[in-house]
Amino acid sequence: MTGGGGSTRRPAAAARSRGRPSDASEPEPDARRAAAAAARRRGRGDHGPLRLMDVSPRTLALLGIASFALMSVAFVAYTGGWWEEVEGEGAATLRTVMRSVTPLPAPRMMDLPQFQGDHKESLYWGTYRPNVYLGIRSRTPLSLIAGLMWIGLKNGQYFLRHVCQDSDELSTFGWTAHNGRDYGHQALVDHGLFLTTGFIKDKGEGSGYGGDWAVRLDANSERSSLSDAQGSTTHLFFYIADESGKSITMGSHAPSSRGPVLLASGSHDEIGDWELYLRSEDNLEIHRAGFKSMSMHNLSDLVQQAVATNAMQTGNLNLPDTTEDSSNIMIYQVSIKTPAQIDIVFLSGSASKNPTVEERISKLTGPMLSARLESKQKEFEERYDQIFNVNNKIDSKELSVGRAALSNLLGGVGYFYGQSKIALPKGFTQKNGDKYIPYWPAALYTAVPSRSFFPRGFLWDEGFHQLVIWRWDVHISMDIIGHWLDLLNSDGWIPREQILGAEALSKVPEEFVLQYPSNGNPPTLFLAIRDLASGIHAKQFSDDEAEKISAFLERAYMRLNSWFQWFNSTQSGKYKGTFYWHGRDNMTTRELNPKTLTSGLDDYPRASHPSDDERHVDLRCWMLLATNCICSIAEFLKMDSALEKDYYKMSNQLSDFGALNKWHLDDKIGAYFDYGNHTEKVRLRWYDVQDKDTLRRELLRETLQPPQLQLVPHIGYVSLFPFMMGAIPPESWVLEKQLDLISNTSILWTDYGLRSLSRTSSIYMKRNMEHDPPYWRGAIWINMNYMILSALHHYSHEDGPYKGRAGELYDKLRSNLIRNIVKNYHETGFFWENFDQKNKGKGKGARSFTGWTSLLVLIMAESYPTLHR
Repeated sequence: MTGGGGSTRRPAAAARSRGRPSDASEPEPDARRAAAAAARRRGRGDHGPLRLMDVSPRTLALLGIASFALMSVAFVAYTGGWWEEVEGEGAATLRTVMRSVTPLPAPRMMDLPQFQGDHKESLYWGTYRPNVYLGIRSRTPLSLIAGLMWIGLKNGQYFLRHVCQDSDELSTFGWTAHNGRDYGHQALVDHGLFLTTGFIKDKGEGSGYGGDWAVRLDANSERSSLSDAQGSTTHLFFYIADESGKSITMGSHAPSSRGPVLLASGSHDEIGDWELYLRSEDNLEIHRAGFKSMSMHNLSDLVQQAVATNAMQTGNLNLPDTTEDSSNIMIYQVSIKTPAQIDIVFLSGSASKNPTVEERISKLTGPMLSARLESKQKEFEERYDQIFNVNNKIDSKELSVGRAALSNLLGGVGYFYGQSKIALPKGFTQKNGDKYIPYWPAALYTAVPSRSFFPRGFLWDEGFHQLVIWRWDVHISMDIIGHWLDLLNSDGWIPREQILGAEALSKVPEEFVLQYPSNGNPPTLFLAIRDLASGIHAKQFSDDEAEKISAFLERAYMRLNSWFQWFNSTQSGKYKGTFYWHGRDNMTTRELNPKTLTSGLDDYPRASHPSDDERHVDLRCWMLLATNCICSIAEFLKMDSALEKDYYKMSNQLSDFGALNKWHLDDKIGAYFDYGNHTEKVRLRWYDVQDKDTLRRELLRETLQPPQLQLVPHIGYVSLFPFMMGAIPPESWVLEKQLDLISNTSILWTDYGLRSLSRTSSIYMKRNMEHDPPYWRGAIWINMNYMILSALHHYSHEDGPYKGRAGELYDKLRSNLIRNIVKNYHETGFFWENFDQKNKGKGKGARSFTGWTSLLVLIMAESYPTLHR
């Protein structure tokens, strides 16, 4: 993933994780030519048994006509018709571009009845702005948004806090409880200032669409005992803004002694009239400011500038108590002496003369709010214990960390709306100079990997997120997966990184924004979808859940087929049943081993010299998972057409143990490897390069021995993919070799989890370029450790000679992972992106990484995905 932009300082690893177009997403010119040649070869359609959806010729023709019509209309709208001026080969290329920004002509997932009505309204409001410390919005493109800011004091200087960023150096921030729907509790510690935020929703008599919500702010400070008045004053800011630009009416100017204060009111098309109230039993000083602006991602700048200007003019650290005409942004500064408690209530469908207003405010403030928050906390804890059933498996310290892991994942669910930017082919530029074309406007409801570094949707992360979320709330999980599947274009491709809307764009440097329609990403959503299908077979769900899952799978089937077809036609290898991640740079002279960002494993070593001869064992295993999943859905839906027969045939081909071994197994050591044009004799060395009149030094790759076609001898996560997917028979000697590799401390085993790359690898912990430190070259990653743990659990329950040993390794690895993640959380206050195998398992990379590190919950619960047909 690509980290935040602006002044945010990013760890080097985080800066290039899962999306760095400057390296591999945007190939060098010659690499682009190679990719184009490969695309032409793929266009012949000479690989794999699956080509078309199983529809009649007449239906197919109608779909084609409709699809072309949609593409033409969309393309003219987006480009102003400039493509009409291009002829010949250029026109053919642009027809391909047209397809890349055209929705798949299939019924939308989010149009299913189960996502309408009560379900849709129940999820209308939420903490859906994960990039800020507390941000509330509705699941609608132009929403009312609300949020919290405060002034922090560090080293005698004031700093405005709003957007989650590591440079703020908070001791901790994150949700300790969150149910994904109507309740959350968060703790933030900022250099002696202790804040907790409570969030709750309520739909009662008189409420408008989506109901009411309330925020409780508790503030305490180490400075509370100081005699200096300024030193013990805490400045909080709460704002409400209308993204549609509708004006907001300022409420009363001065707080009453104890009653609720009307801060603001307005109207919104979906919820009707609304009002915002503040209530506190403490002494407050309130200042305010109103602004007219459509730039919601610049709210911090508005506040900072207003406070700084007023401070220079008056000497007071306050908002100026002025309002611009037709303000659609209202910001309230609440200055308090800590400790203090403030309740803020939003009422929808309200009017000041409505007789229910006072009662609704009372229910969501003061003692009644305290009681409701306590009740919701108890409900959350009881539900967690019921679903994950961990009480007899872990101790109380571990239990609280597991709850925090789930809560941060759910509290990191966001709603985004906008258009991805799709790169145009080389040589094509729009009339306005843009080198991209916009995707269609789309919404995405998604769990983000990290609120501070990656506050947006990532395709390959999402499948791991949903392994946790579907177990907690299958309806939310289907809603999230459905949003992703609705992003499929007419080729069956999904942009792997979703940067939608101004707030998301504000965190990403422009050079990292473009998405490339030739680039894939591991189809991890099949992990969760397969679980849903298997759960139906096993009768895991209630009748209502089963009915909705069935409808979901039936609607998803055509979309999953198109997604699979995209992989099968664009990522195929030279031989039937082989695959490789296309798009590696075969012309680079700067990388020790050209990265494979599309695989999700970034700098994990592949063949030293990329070519069309490559075979990637991890992609073969992802394809096996996909075919098994689609077969499972077809079996459940009782589908038996030629298409399903093709899937069963391909599933059997990819399950063929002999074929797997033929293409990827090293018989001597019993390890699975990639295949390609490779040499171990490469290194980075400094060269003196003459550039006109100057001499500069560059770190470039030197090849000391010509590469040759061979297995790529690097043992690590990729080697274990057949093991992870359960593709090895339990009685095979190859299984014993996998256990040997896993348990060997000189190869993968550590006391904190399994390394991503063996210590014996020639590329272990080596930089890829001068400013490109190792990432997947040794560090411990929780998503892959979870998959390996899942396989150990599977083989420990399969009859065979290695059952007992698999069970022993399972117990040890599970214990090591839990202990290390919990230890890091207690010591640092955060969940981490990965862990340092060389420094006692210390967390590193992005902190506050609450995406797939939340798989800790399932490790504690011993709950694993269904990978076997």
